[in-house]
Amino acid sequence: MNILAELKKISQVYKVGGNIMEYIAQIENTSDNSIESIAISYDFQAGSYIKHAEENKEFLFNYTNAISKVINKLENYESILEVGVGEATTLTNLVPKLSAPQNIYGFDISWSRLKFAQKYSQLNNTNIQLFMGDLFNSPLLDNSIDVVYTSHSIEPNGGREKEALSELYRITKNYLILLEPSYEHANLAGKQRMEKLGYIRNLYQTSIELGYKVIEYRLFDYYSNNLNPTQLLVIKKEDTKYSDITSPFACPISKFPLKIYKDLLFCEESLLAYPILGNIPLLLTQYAVISTHFNDFL
Repeated sequence: MNILAELKKISQVYKVGGNIMEYIAQIENTSDNSIESIAISYDFQAGSYIKHAEENKEFLFNYTNAISKVINKLENYESILEVGVGEATTLTNLVPKLSAPQNIYGFDISWSRLKFAQKYSQLNNTNIQLFMGDLFNSPLLDNSIDVVYTSHSIEPNGGREKEALSELYRITKNYLILLEPSYEHANLAGKQRMEKLGYIRNLYQTSIELGYKVIEYRLFDYYSNNLNPTQLLVIKKEDTKYSDITSPFACPISKFPLKIYKDLLFCEESLLAYPILGNIPLLLTQYAVISTHFNDFL
């Protein structure tokens, strides 16, 4: 089944308050949340996170203030990335509380959410480089971002914990910070809810199994839903080789560098180009354009 052909039906599910990922899982007869179902769900929800942020300013202030205290304890850093940035409500409110990173990035699998993020960050005078990307196939070079963090971004990917951690660790240069659901700290009702929704589990244990150095692990100071408590996991990457990276972007297929042009990004090694729509680079594999003669027309 081509789920994209079902968007009209899915929109009706969303309008009556249904869970899109649960609905898609039912019609596809699976218990897992696919990347496509997650992207569709998030795209329909675009705009709702800014509304929620405006209605919960005190919580957002406390949440981002607590995150800033974790990050500002770390060694000097110049770049920071939020994976699954959504509408940038967390990142936009976090940046003014940080010790002035020079390069601020955020990517998400939903273009619509990024457009809302673009507007929200601009209204709040925050300069964020936003782009489309898949957290399991990040369009970034190895060891390219000093501090990488998530805020309930891995959440719906139960069963793919090792895959997610490995990819996030790959692009991290110094520190990986995870603010994700804590199945381990949840009560029985919370655990049952997480199981039903296909949420991630055992991030700490998976990190240890992968050989990562965990320097902090605890229940986080703030979370908005008692059935979905947030854990903090801070990983220090010690085996990073020195690299002088001027731009972190990479072809998601070849992982070779991308060069930015006016309306696209091009990879010399893979001969693939990726379009820019509404000032947002579309760095997903499905948007790759074969461009073997690109340089002939410069």
